[in-house]
Amino acid sequence: MATATATDTPSREDFAALLEESFASTELQEGTVVKGTVVGIEKDLAIIDVGLKTEGRVPLREFAGPGRQADLKVGDTVEVYLERVENALGEAVLSRDKARREESWTRLEKAFQNNEKVTGVIFNQVKGGFTVDLDGAVAFLPRSQVDIRPIRDVTPLMNVPQPFQILKMDRRRGNIVVSRRTVLEETRAEQRQELVQNLEEGQVIEGVVKNITDYGAFVDLGGIDGLLHVTDIAWRRVNHPSEVLSIGQQVKVKIIKINHETHRISLGMKQLLDDPWQGIEAKYPVGARFKGRVTNITDYGAFVELEPGIEGLIHVSEMSWTKKNVHPGKIVSTSQEVEVQVLEVDPVKRRISLGLKQTIRNPWEVFLEKHPVGSVVEGEVKNKTEFGLFLGLEGDVDGMVHLSDLDWKRPGEQVIDEYKKGDRVRAVVLDVDVEKERISLGIKQLEGDPFAEAGAGDLKKGAVVTCEVTDVKEGGIDVKIVGTDLTTFIKRSELARDRSEQRPERFAIGQKVDARVTQFDRKAHKVQVSIKALEVAEEKEAIAQYGSSDSGASLGDILGAALKRAGEKSSEK
Repeated sequence: MATATATDTPSREDFAALLEESFASTELQEGTVVKGTVVGIEKDLAIIDVGLKTEGRVPLREFAGPGRQADLKVGDTVEVYLERVENALGEAVLSRDKARREESWTRLEKAFQNNEKVTGVIFNQVKGGFTVDLDGAVAFLPRSQVDIRPIRDVTPLMNVPQPFQILKMDRRRGNIVVSRRTVLEETRAEQRQELVQNLEEGQVIEGVVKNITDYGAFVDLGGIDGLLHVTDIAWRRVNHPSEVLSIGQQVKVKIIKINHETHRISLGMKQLLDDPWQGIEAKYPVGARFKGRVTNITDYGAFVELEPGIEGLIHVSEMSWTKKNVHPGKIVSTSQEVEVQVLEVDPVKRRISLGLKQTIRNPWEVFLEKHPVGSVVEGEVKNKTEFGLFLGLEGDVDGMVHLSDLDWKRPGEQVIDEYKKGDRVRAVVLDVDVEKERISLGIKQLEGDPFAEAGAGDLKKGAVVTCEVTDVKEGGIDVKIVGTDLTTFIKRSELARDRSEQRPERFAIGQKVDARVTQFDRKAHKVQVSIKALEVAEEKEAIAQYGSSDSGASLGDILGAALKRAGEKSSEK
């Protein structure tokens, strides 16, 4: 039997070399995830053997996480991240956090590519949102992606495992953005679709008022919301839904319309009541008067409630006879009771036109009754325009004095400057047009007509008058008609029939001459005379009198006789 020699037994040095060789042959590499076994737990550290010279120590907290405690015991197999094979103390440097992060990123990238949801825990609040633990990987949850509607308190959602949708991820930068809202919307859409399929238009259902806005109220119909618009709450005017509804109130509504594509549901409450517009024409005949309450005032008029659900509009043009450019709010006030007259009823468009001014008499009719044409009135100067004065009269109506009716002798443009706003002025009523709502006044008529008083009563066009020269000018002569106070101007071309005699200088002041009236306008107070016209008329008369074929007289004889006769008449005067 052979005995072993000393050389057959390996020495201590040989054993160390063999051990070193065995460790060197392992495939463990730094920067990778490796499997290890928990060989001990000391206080807050787990001792893990990954098959290296020495074990590594990992804090127990790395095996815990948001919403879960560390559950580790000796003998458990775990995956850790090998940062270094050996540190200065001769120990392996291991990390469970980094191992979990590597695992998570690989798993999350696959979920992101497949558009799958992932589970995470909101564990902290940061600027603009929150941080979410996705089993090792940290993601950012923007505040706008937390819920479908903005929520004030996120505390109940913290540290609770829940699903998220990955919106964006960048492994190189270590960025992940997730959304909870997307998951909720998808879930809600599925629920809405199922609920909508069980609802029908025209169906009456009970719900609970969930939210109130300016334009209506959202009613929860048992997992799905419907909109009850403010105009469908009641037949009468509702200015704001909060006047009738309150959050949490249980209401009975009718489904008016369902949009199966958008899952929007329109609801109504007034549709459960009788329509007050039925038979409206018989109830409110045109021309009848009723009392109502002003519910709303706008720039274009005021709405009056005749009964609950029935409103009519008083257009601004039908509010007052005299206040034309005044805001309706200065004529009536909200909640005021007024008497109105029905002007028009349209049952199809559900409109009633009302009049407020029709309930009182037309002030122009009243004025005409009290102040017929020719009567004298007194008023205050309200305004001055380029064509006259406006006077405020009794009954809150205005009358106008035209420039031509201010003075008999002076032009109106000159006279109007003597009046100012606020002056009390007397005037004569010249005309009242009730239909056009106009009153014409005259101030000069207070003094009578100087044209008539001047003795012009017998004057007419074609009459022959004697005139006295009052002034000689280069362009003609001023004359006064004898026997009257009327004066006029005879221009050079009207001084004689012959052009050579059309010289103003041949006349002298005080000289009397005959002339023919060529224009007489009593209304315009205008009279014009012409010596030339008289001579032409006398010539025609002479030819008619002396120029017959039986007389044998020549044209020269006829004219000579006529001129001689005219000269004799002039010398007699």
